[in-house]
Amino acid sequence: MSTEITIKDAAKQLNISDQRVRTLCRTDEVKARKVGTSWLIDEASLKSYALKTAHKVAEDHPVYKVDNKKPIALSFFSGAMGLDLGIEKAGFDVRLACEVDKFCRQTIALNKPNSALLTDINEYSASEVREAAGLSDDDDIDLILGGPPCQAFSTAGKRKGFNDDRGNVFLKYLELCLELQPKYFVIENVRGLLSSPMDHRPHDQRGSGFPDFKEDELKGGALNFIINRLENSGYGFSFNLYNSANFGTPQIRERVIIICSKNGSKPPFLTPTHSEDGSFGLPKWNTLKSCIKNIKTHSHLNFPEKRLKYYRLLKPGQNWKNLPIELQKEAMGKSFYSGGGKTGFLRRLAWDKPSPTLVTHPAMPATDLAHPTEDRPISVEEYKRIQEFPDDWELAGPIIQQYKQVGNAVPLGMGLAVGTLIFNLINQIEIIRTEDFKYSRYKNTSDIEWRKNFNKQLETFQEKSEQQELEFG
Repeated sequence: MSTEITIKDAAKQLNISDQRVRTLCRTDEVKARKVGTSWLIDEASLKSYALKTAHKVAEDHPVYKVDNKKPIALSFFSGAMGLDLGIEKAGFDVRLACEVDKFCRQTIALNKPNSALLTDINEYSASEVREAAGLSDDDDIDLILGGPPCQAFSTAGKRKGFNDDRGNVFLKYLELCLELQPKYFVIENVRGLLSSPMDHRPHDQRGSGFPDFKEDELKGGALNFIINRLENSGYGFSFNLYNSANFGTPQIRERVIIICSKNGSKPPFLTPTHSEDGSFGLPKWNTLKSCIKNIKTHSHLNFPEKRLKYYRLLKPGQNWKNLPIELQKEAMGKSFYSGGGKTGFLRRLAWDKPSPTLVTHPAMPATDLAHPTEDRPISVEEYKRIQEFPDDWELAGPIIQQYKQVGNAVPLGMGLAVGTLIFNLINQIEIIRTEDFKYSRYKNTSDIEWRKNFNKQLETFQEKSEQQELEFG
């Protein structure tokens, strides 16, 4: 039975006034019962409230409870734990989470209080990670998973690659994995990793009047560096760009997944569970309508009135291009005359298709994610359904932080596909292979195609360098 505490004790724990605690009791924000003129507060409920609102800091701690019957997984850059939940569903015991973001840490502590929690990956050695996870030096680690910060490789950013603090964290993760020697480890990242150079040259310093690219400036140089490090370590690997809709997620979301194997063999690609048109004997992609039904309450941001004026004229699946031409010009202003598709402006989602990629803020002008029929952005609860989080998964922090946590997450279906493949490899269960399956809308995204293209680029560079050496001595 849970312990009950007084108003004064609760106020002391939260560092707020007695009156504020009474308000929390009256509004049912904490579980409490009235005794005479006072309140007795459920301490577990108060702790949950404290974590959710950041009145209590989620501090580092070792694992409190383990499941020795399941294979062991350790998670880094855990975020709101979307990838972790998929891995867990596949049969792993995710013993440790490592996350530096304050609100993500609170979310982890709320939902997974028994898992070890660490902060900055740079602060821990391999032995300290093992200790926190309750592992000896001789214990095997079955799986390590992580999505190092992707902004350094994002096509929307400055593409600094490893010459960026976040890129350096990527290298720390890689080296930590190689030191801990798990049977398998996973690197998850954005599509931009496929083309990010080791050293990015700004666009205004290219072309006529500027020197030719150096080898470190070749497209894909960062990924080539990672691959070389893996090959030198003896780990086998495979990678591809995977669309989460092919694994049952009601969302078009593409991520690079690199799966690395200690035994040196090349892991097979993930096994799809769905296809766009029902080919390969698989069910068709899940739609938005299939996942956001029957939600009772919604927490959401609002559009400004000037945008609602146009949304009231749009039907499900439409955007600014479906407005009359004069209203298009009025709504878009100067952007009307700029290039690009601009499909994120004044965008209502379609009922009969998967959602587009969720972003960290659904009400920014260029990345609107409006409900198909209601005049509002999609809600946090709908975000959770689209990313396949359980309805009872609690999110800490203000609403904008909740959107951000879910928007940055890996969908559970993709995590489950990764976890199932590795679980089957560990247990020598036959893998279902789907030959010639198109995993994404882009070309040359598998390790085989990518390597062929990169080597061709490298050969051209080397030939050009040799020619210049002959010409200029």
